[in-house]
Amino acid sequence: MATDITAPPLTRPDVAPIQRRTLRLLFLTQIIGGVGVTIGIAVGALLAARIAGTAVAGLAQSAAVVGGALLAVPVTRIMTGHGRRPGLAVAYLAGAAGGVLVVLAAVTRWVPLLFLGMLLFGGGTAANLQARYTAVDLAEPARRGRQLSLIVWATTIGAVAAPNFAALADDTTSGWGLPPLAGPFAFSAAAFVLAAVVLLVLLRPDPLLTARRLAAADAPPAAPVETPASAAPRGAGMVRVAWQVVRGRPAARLGIAAVAVGHVVMVAVMSMTPVRLGEFHHDADVLRVVGIVLSLHIAGMYALSPVVGWLTDRLGRRAVILGGVGVLLAACAVAGTAGHHTPALSVGLTLLGLGWSGTMVAGSTLLSESVPAAVRPVVQGFSDLIMGLAGASAAALSGFVMRMANYPTLTLLAAIATVPLVALALRPVPPRAPGEED
Repeated sequence: MATDITAPPLTRPDVAPIQRRTLRLLFLTQIIGGVGVTIGIAVGALLAARIAGTAVAGLAQSAAVVGGALLAVPVTRIMTGHGRRPGLAVAYLAGAAGGVLVVLAAVTRWVPLLFLGMLLFGGGTAANLQARYTAVDLAEPARRGRQLSLIVWATTIGAVAAPNFAALADDTTSGWGLPPLAGPFAFSAAAFVLAAVVLLVLLRPDPLLTARRLAAADAPPAAPVETPASAAPRGAGMVRVAWQVVRGRPAARLGIAAVAVGHVVMVAVMSMTPVRLGEFHHDADVLRVVGIVLSLHIAGMYALSPVVGWLTDRLGRRAVILGGVGVLLAACAVAGTAGHHTPALSVGLTLLGLGWSGTMVAGSTLLSESVPAAVRPVVQGFSDLIMGLAGASAAALSGFVMRMANYPTLTLLAAIATVPLVALALRPVPPRAPGEED
């Protein structure tokens, strides 16, 4: 770090080619990571239901969400001290280890091992989420929304196709003696390892460390520059520092709330949709149908994210957040009234993904520009922690709602969860220029 800080000062023209290379590399690894995350999620609830029962299926899904949330804390610590590259690689390798443990759980039918594997599997999600912040470390202020959304969109290529590979992965690994639904997790582990290796080898120079060098060059000569590795808070201290920063900034609070609530609605409805489809499709067809429906859902999440990013820069962060909430409400209405009509359910899941995109892209952009650069990675990790824990709670409760009531009730409860976000978004927020920071 000392060598990095004392390197020759950077200027914006020097940064431009680094940013272009970083975006290209993140685009590639998001495709690989998207395959890894989505191919496992596509069958995770079904595998958990067969091993431990339907009521526990939501808990297994929530374990992956909790894992992604909890791993955001040590991953952010690594990034704060050593840059984005090692943090992203560690997150992907944790996801690979989780995929291997899920395969072993399917073989042994040992439920605790399944939960541990799903917990670590969340590392893949943590890496994919942190990549969106990596994309804006060196972004021009007026292009933050578009460049963040570009990396969100990159996941489309792998994630949309991945659910349809689930059946192929299952057929391939059945010849290896693996039980049904275990194969996709083996493929996920391989994808995560590949993404980690690519980042470790090629993400040079590190965009976060480069951004700090740029900040040091812009700082007044008398201003002291702390070494991030020594100044970064640890463990619970990171959460405390992040909260102290966020609580006095209404825009930052709105950004965190938008990301968290959008994720709650999406996870609650999406995680139980494969179980819903399993209620009226035979085993021979259910994987194919789940693959199609989830592909459309993921297309909604990612395919239009560049448009969402452009709207975020043109119309403003809060307007896009409210628009995303409106689409989420429409999604809950369509999915909840679809009955056993698979095309209508597919439309509802597509809208669900589109609404999530609006809250995620606009909320993440608003958060990133609302806090000082020195503590930005800590606050970003805090946001992902809140998002993950909120989504995990929704996933855990969704299985019990399905067991005690039904799928339409689940969609109604998910719609009601957006009320606090709407109230917060309608409160006046002090205006801020696109590049202005506290």
